[in-house]
Amino acid sequence: MFWPGPGITKGELLRYYARVSPWLLPAVADRPLVMKRFPNGVLGKSFYQQRAPDEVPAGVRVATVADDAEAVPRLVGGSLQTLLYMTQLAAISQDPWFSRVQAPDAADYVALDLDPMPGVSFSQVLEVARAVRDELTGLDVVAVPKTSAPRACTCTCPCGRTRPTPPGSSSASSSRPSWPPRHPRLATVERVVAKRAARSTWTTCRTSRARRSPRPTARARASFAGVSTPLDWHENRRGAAPEDFTVRTVWTASRGVGDLWAPARTGRGVDLRAALERLARRW
Repeated sequence: MFWPGPGITKGELLRYYARVSPWLLPAVADRPLVMKRFPNGVLGKSFYQQRAPDEVPAGVRVATVADDAEAVPRLVGGSLQTLLYMTQLAAISQDPWFSRVQAPDAADYVALDLDPMPGVSFSQVLEVARAVRDELTGLDVVAVPKTSAPRACTCTCPCGRTRPTPPGSSSASSSRPSWPPRHPRLATVERVVAKRAARSTWTTCRTSRARRSPRPTARARASFAGVSTPLDWHENRRGAAPEDFTVRTVWTASRGVGDLWAPARTGRGVDLRAALERLARRW
């Protein structure tokens, strides 16, 4: 039993992954994966595991990443065998790097996190996401919205793998403070928690290696087995809720909309120099 509330077992999660694998496998292909394992379900103790087990079944890909400071063999995504094997290990959260095993220092997308303070509704978070989308559109930058932590959202932009991780991260972060001040009622970049009030917090723009992406979340969504899910902007405007996207509902919801993650995975990469020049002219 993985989620006691709705009564979802390991077997049901395995079936869910088999169904959504056409959309999920391209999103994690060639990416080292970090496991967050819940051997006794989402209400039990959990732990992160970076190292691949010493012996794995045929078809499960393991690789040691070049220049990896930890120099450990890691599971690499892209095959159904790997996806189901990690589920068998009770890795409810399977977290891909933002870069691929072939080029670990070249992140191919950046995530802009929108994290709500207590009392902030998810509809407010989506309103901030739309404001971010409008700003990015003005910079000729593509963004894909995705539900994240219990009531958070990310806007993910393709980088095109044209720059190493640190410069891409610092360039995105340099533009971050100029956007929330245009929407002070909704968002802040304030780092001091006591000063944030009931707003969404625009946190650090992420391109780092071992960060999390589409995955079923655990304890925070134990009552409904929520799944971190890409949205289209129409769903965003209609007022989607995290409870709409669960292990039991995402399969039905996904069948008619196609691969919503494709623009982040294969879209035209951000021209950071041009975007920052546009931003400088605007401000």
